[in-house]
Amino acid sequence: MSTEQQAATDKIPVGVSSCLLGNEVRHNGGHKRDAYITGTLSDYFELRPFCPEVGIGLGVPRPTIRQVERDGMLRVVGVKDPDLDVTEALHNYTAAQADAIAPLYGFIFKKDSPSCGMERVKVYNSKGMPENRGTGIFAAGIKARFANLPMEEEGRLGDARLRENFIQRVFIYHYWRTRVEPCLTVAALTGFHATIKLTLMSHDQNAARQLGKLAATARPDNLGDVASQYLGDAMTTLKKVATTKNHVNVLQHIQGYLKTDLDSQDKAELVEIIHQYLRGEVPLVVPITLLKHHFRRNPDPYIEQSWYMSPYPAELKLRNML
Repeated sequence: MSTEQQAATDKIPVGVSSCLLGNEVRHNGGHKRDAYITGTLSDYFELRPFCPEVGIGLGVPRPTIRQVERDGMLRVVGVKDPDLDVTEALHNYTAAQADAIAPLYGFIFKKDSPSCGMERVKVYNSKGMPENRGTGIFAAGIKARFANLPMEEEGRLGDARLRENFIQRVFIYHYWRTRVEPCLTVAALTGFHATIKLTLMSHDQNAARQLGKLAATARPDNLGDVASQYLGDAMTTLKKVATTKNHVNVLQHIQGYLKTDLDSQDKAELVEIIHQYLRGEVPLVVPITLLKHHFRRNPDPYIEQSWYMSPYPAELKLRNML
């Protein structure tokens, strides 16, 4: 079930703030085109644009807006004209987009935006001072309604670990919704867990064990509830950025499947390569590549189906930077 075994012809639908695609929808008539999104990611994701501010009729160019706190309530108002209050309009727009968001498998937001920012959006307090504690109205609404949807801001995609984390979640969520959920059975749920178990371990080993126990409780009469809880807990676990230490533990676990197949020289080489990764001397792709080499010569059905070895197309080169 690795992504290398999946058909590569269909791009995965992912929502994105329209300005990041180069669309001139900013308040000043400009855009914030992101080369990584429009270049690399567009090869794998079908990017569907959303602009809440244009969507509520503010037009281009338009007055700038910001989040303010009034009588303990959050409002989105004009910077120059505080009487311009678009709070309810943004809430209504967000609710109206539910049918368009539902078929998506991820969303990339514009950072700092009073409508699209995921975190640390400026909120002006009662004294008129900005505090970086808000969430854009549109982003907050999507989070509330689609809690399992992988989401990220374009600025954070510049961090190699955060970028890899987001893209990995998109591919896993897409597989669940398109291949597991439509024909859900107890066997499909437990099989899915077996497939992503090593990936979960790289994020949180305790959570991975708990998810295994949860999947094992599934029966035909409780399958829906268990599957819903499993997906929510799994996506929450996958949000945690995988650490080098956890990756090393997983690599050593995988190495155990080769203990009777490798000679002493090959074993020593593999141990050293994993230690080099731990010391930061080589990226994660190096021990993974060596393991793949050994498993091509010594196939193992469990490792072959595991997402950990090939969680997304190798052409994305995400593990070259980890």
